[in-house]
Amino acid sequence: MQEKVFYMEKEVRYGVGEQSFEVMREGGFKYVDKTSFIEKIIRKGQYYFLGRPRRFGKSLFLSTLKCFFLAKKDLFKGLYAESMDWEWKTYPVLYLDLNVGEYSEPWHLENRLNSTLSLWEEEYGIEKKNDDPSIRLEYDIRRIYEKTGMKIVILVDEYDKPLVNTLDNPQLFESYRKTLAAFYSNFKSSAEYLRLVFLTGVSRFGHLSVFSGLNNIDDISFDDSFSAVCGITEQELYENFKTGITLLSDKFQISESDIKLELKNRYDGYRFSAHGQEMYNPYSIVNVMNKEEFRNYWIYSGQATLLKEQLFRFNVDLESLLNTVCDIEELRGIDLDNPNPIALMYQTGYLTIKNYEHELYTLGLPNWEVSQGFLLYLLPAYANLNNRNARVAVLTFLKALDTGNAISFMECLKSLFSSVSYDMNMEREQNLHNALLILMKLLGLEVQTEYRTSNGRIDLFIKTEKFYYIIELKLDKSAQEALDQINRKEYALPFSTDGHKIIKIGVNFSTKTRTISEWIIEE
Repeated sequence: MQEKVFYMEKEVRYGVGEQSFEVMREGGFKYVDKTSFIEKIIRKGQYYFLGRPRRFGKSLFLSTLKCFFLAKKDLFKGLYAESMDWEWKTYPVLYLDLNVGEYSEPWHLENRLNSTLSLWEEEYGIEKKNDDPSIRLEYDIRRIYEKTGMKIVILVDEYDKPLVNTLDNPQLFESYRKTLAAFYSNFKSSAEYLRLVFLTGVSRFGHLSVFSGLNNIDDISFDDSFSAVCGITEQELYENFKTGITLLSDKFQISESDIKLELKNRYDGYRFSAHGQEMYNPYSIVNVMNKEEFRNYWIYSGQATLLKEQLFRFNVDLESLLNTVCDIEELRGIDLDNPNPIALMYQTGYLTIKNYEHELYTLGLPNWEVSQGFLLYLLPAYANLNNRNARVAVLTFLKALDTGNAISFMECLKSLFSSVSYDMNMEREQNLHNALLILMKLLGLEVQTEYRTSNGRIDLFIKTEKFYYIIELKLDKSAQEALDQINRKEYALPFSTDGHKIIKIGVNFSTKTRTISEWIIEE
């Protein structure tokens, strides 16, 4: 269960982690109106799927749909939906939440489905006819329709949670996939009894899809017209959180325009379609307003365990991944037998669309908060550091770079890579380049690997306000050999006239000890 934190300040109330539309509206909590999207949904089709990262408002939107079809009109007072041409009839709504519960044993999923079916049967006075969830659902849908005389609305929250939780267990994954595919196939076979089917999740799986029996579903995850259905646009931020922005401005004694810029740099930058608007992370924004502090709320709300495990499993070149160009098919699905780290990182919110041209998507990190997430969760995985040690080492590391303390810089670097994880293949020098590049980029440093000069390529070039660092890396050789190469090829020559102090460092990395074994500094 997600922790619910309620806050009240100067007549503004925020519900952090609250996923109930009814609670939000009855409790007077700040609600960003997304009800205009309901009109598009009810006019356009019958079957929908929406994929968004965790804590982006999917559950709240489903709850909004539930209240709408239950004709709770009073909850929509002052919202767009109130003005809709709608009869406000009460439909039977079947709500399945797969985000709760554990999925580590074969019986866990069936237990979850059957417990939900029991609640529906009790609500509508239906006798249980079968133990198989799929057969049971088929019967219940028909009987609920007959009893109420109304077509049914089915809402499924986090349809893929059992699958995402078992990506590292092929046998259990396949068992769950078959169970869900059979269960969801009823949505198609029972079409005559259904008004709407709406599923949400993080990912849409590929040819192993649980949608194989539901080939008429409309995936709106990449539609421009639905790009802002979850998250907060800049206009919505300024219109709905005026008081919060003012309070932040007063607290930190800086202008509201500077507060807005800080919010943008930290939490904006998500984009979910080719021509869609940029979106702010709603969980982080509400938390900032709640606590009046700038922190990495979304990252801290759940460690990227799945992402970390799968990136090791895929043996990913992270440097290429952080600057990837792909087509829409690469973004859509995750297959167990054909791993796609691009789709995984996009769908979990660690990469987002930065540009679209000629049917190709350029992806990148959304914002500062996500970059720091990579630092706190991926770097410790690569370097075998716990999060606390990583933070301390990084702060010391940054101070050393800024002040030109090359000895401290190298000591911190050795500390960060004191025992590179055995999951990481260090037999190739390029892997070390990539690890160092990621570290520097996540710290916001101006850095390049394989920097071209007229005489060769500098392995690692770092630029700060006052210093240039020219670093040559060797694998199982010597630091002196690395420094000799810097001097022999005159790597420093192009930078000798613009006033920066140049620091040359030769480094050797040992594959035997899996750490930096020695270095030589020349200023």
